[in-house]
Amino acid sequence: MAAGALLLTGVLLGHRRLPGELGFLVETTLVFAGLGVPLLLLWALRRRSHGGAAAALVPLVAWALVVGPTWVPLDWSAPDAAAGTGSLTVASQNVAAGTGTAGESAATLAATGAQVIGLQELDGTSREEAGAALAASHPHRFTAGTVGLFSQYPIEKATALDLGLGWSRALRAVVDTPSGPVAVYVVHADSARLGAHDNRDRMLSALTSEVQTDDASRVLVIGDLNTVPTDRAFTDLASLLHEPNLSSGGPAVTWPTTLPLLALDHVLGRGVTFTERRSIIAGRSDHLATVARLNL
Repeated sequence: MAAGALLLTGVLLGHRRLPGELGFLVETTLVFAGLGVPLLLLWALRRRSHGGAAAALVPLVAWALVVGPTWVPLDWSAPDAAAGTGSLTVASQNVAAGTGTAGESAATLAATGAQVIGLQELDGTSREEAGAALAASHPHRFTAGTVGLFSQYPIEKATALDLGLGWSRALRAVVDTPSGPVAVYVVHADSARLGAHDNRDRMLSALTSEVQTDDASRVLVIGDLNTVPTDRAFTDLASLLHEPNLSSGGPAVTWPTTLPLLALDHVLGRGVTFTERRSIIAGRSDHLATVARLNL
């Protein structure tokens, strides 16, 4: 029993030391490691072992240190939203082009009041559907490859980014808000699976370099990054930007929609203060959409 508690604690605190694919697998599922604690407690109760019960609390503390901070409600610490144009609402979703509901997704995101919308996994048809749904409300837009940015405010200095992949699955543009320019990245990182995540890792590394050298005072990164917050490939990017927790607390899981288990979709910022974040269903995508409000 003590050995099990020690092993679980070691995995939680030392997952960065795990090599290769074992490290990828553990870090992708690390949020679920906490489920080992009640199993240890049940084992201890069955054996009527006070020492075993005490030992089970050690990995519980480790889990709280590693995962717990991302579950704390943003509402506990977020300031009030700024009045008028001092705040900005952004929304993002992988629309799952094959579902044929990109227009529905776009309309749902527009209805949240988001002035800036980023969409991922666009093909020719879904790009047209989303564009039509947002034509009146978000007249400014820029698309590159499978991603698109739609805005109520003018878009400047827009450029496609391949992030080392060889074709565009990302973009950077400056949105000219009434409170000043904001550099916005819309990203759809390559898929990541056990034994097949090199392209994803390369894209996240290149994105980190882009953000690190970006001289904009206010930067947003939104999109399907195909990584969970505990993945080592996400660490460097996360060190440069801040990602808000959900306003209501709990894990910001977004995939799959039917039973969200993994937090693959992100909103991160620099030079801004997040005041709200929530996840919503939009269209028939297998990803929940992310909606965030921030002060500029």
